[in-house]
Amino acid sequence: MSQTQAAHQTNQGFYDRISHAYDSIADANEHVARQAGETLLAIQPGERVLEIGYGTGNSLIAFAHQVGPKGHVCGLDVSPGMREVTLKKVQQAGLADRIDAKVGDAVALDWPNDWFDAAFMSFTLELFRDEDIHRVLQQLQRVLKPSGRLASVSMATVAEGEKESLLEKTYQWSHRHFPHIVDCRPIDAVAAMKSAGFEIERENRMSIWTMPVSVVLATNH
Repeated sequence: MSQTQAAHQTNQGFYDRISHAYDSIADANEHVARQAGETLLAIQPGERVLEIGYGTGNSLIAFAHQVGPKGHVCGLDVSPGMREVTLKKVQQAGLADRIDAKVGDAVALDWPNDWFDAAFMSFTLELFRDEDIHRVLQQLQRVLKPSGRLASVSMATVAEGEKESLLEKTYQWSHRHFPHIVDCRPIDAVAAMKSAGFEIERENRMSIWTMPVSVVLATNH
């Protein structure tokens, strides 16, 4: 088993265990930043949208309302447990005809080239190993149309000249020593997206419990 496969299985098991409590555990704190990313992506009626790491489906449902009956929303998540929670929400919202939520690995997307108008990730890109972040972004480039939009919300590295908060230092230490519990870590999403060939349109900086968060909008070339 490769390191990528092992990490995939570790993340899957962790998110399966917390799937039914995720909205209370994490989204209660993350939803403001997630919604800022949704706003920045500015989904239009009739568009095709892809979300990587859809979690409990909150953004999928928001996008489905925005694309309307002529659009479509697809999602990919590592966790069958998260998909189960999402499908219940989608059915309750009456949006099953607009949303296709799958389980899979973002390093090998199975959608055609130039398929989507926009893509979204919220607290997802930082879950991947450093060497896989570039692969995920390359896959998104492939499935996005030319000039397609990508919005990413992620834990961010501290800006030059700023000091890390005590909580952030503790979080990073916990990630290094207990990655199966504290699964993500701060990344430089702007640099990663530039390296993959995306053009950065805008970055907004926010914070969650004193830890910096980067909300980035980029376009495909």
